[in-house]
Amino acid sequence: MEWTSAQLRSLVELTRRGTITAAADALGYTPGAVSQQLGALERAAGMALLRRVGRRVELTDAGRALAAHAERMLGIAADAVAALERTTHTVSGVLHVGLFATAAAEILPLALARAQNEHPDLTVHSREMVVDEVYDAVAAGSVDLALGLDYPDVPIPRDPALRLIRMLRERFSLALPEGMLSGVREISLADARDLGWILPDLDTHYGQAILTVCRRAGVEPHVRHQVTDTAASLALVEAGVGITPVTDLMLRLRPSRFRVVDLTERFERHIVVIVRATAQSRPTVAALIGVLRKLATAGE
Repeated sequence: MEWTSAQLRSLVELTRRGTITAAADALGYTPGAVSQQLGALERAAGMALLRRVGRRVELTDAGRALAAHAERMLGIAADAVAALERTTHTVSGVLHVGLFATAAAEILPLALARAQNEHPDLTVHSREMVVDEVYDAVAAGSVDLALGLDYPDVPIPRDPALRLIRMLRERFSLALPEGMLSGVREISLADARDLGWILPDLDTHYGQAILTVCRRAGVEPHVRHQVTDTAASLALVEAGVGITPVTDLMLRLRPSRFRVVDLTERFERHIVVIVRATAQSRPTVAALIGVLRKLATAGE
């Protein structure tokens, strides 16, 4: 039986996500491309791996059996690449990096410029992803490493096969429309409870972290708008329709006219690099992590 990593990865993501559309989003493919990969995998296996149930597909017994081994096979392939890289003394090759929107706008350009200067034979391919999906993307081998977010109040579940390397610690403040609470420089969550919050989907990692901090303080925030895009949240604050938590990195996304006041309670997030434990010592991976560390140190 001959199959490719792309075919196995499509099966792994379908198993993780449940639908071809969700698997395609995670992989950065079209649903049609994922279907083609799965079809080719079935032909290579010589048996049906999927069956259609209404408008959805589900794994057959053979599909579940192969999926149970596919992730390990992909891990072995990644380990082999790491071993080959460690036999060389130069930093050269291609890295696939996943990152969330704020990192794509504020961190990636600086990182690419410095990496090109320090390691001209290193090629970086990047893909913007939903921040809550970057961890799974590294675990599945869709990317070599990723920039993600971790919240001390609701930390990411730790997979022993992965490593989280903290790059930067950011403390949240509150963005308030101009004219609101003039003269106030620090505010408690209790005093901000009814000011009309602009928050992300409360089922996201970020949303859960905010709720945890608020509830620990005995506060249930009055949520007026649920917005995923940070720049859109800042625009709504500027328009005077509510308040939102912000960090320094978030504030750099767009020029805005509003007030920023400190929070009495401590609420922070960590920008982290997520990487497979076995890949951490690869020369290419170590080089890019080194570049990101320098940028984080320079920004502190």
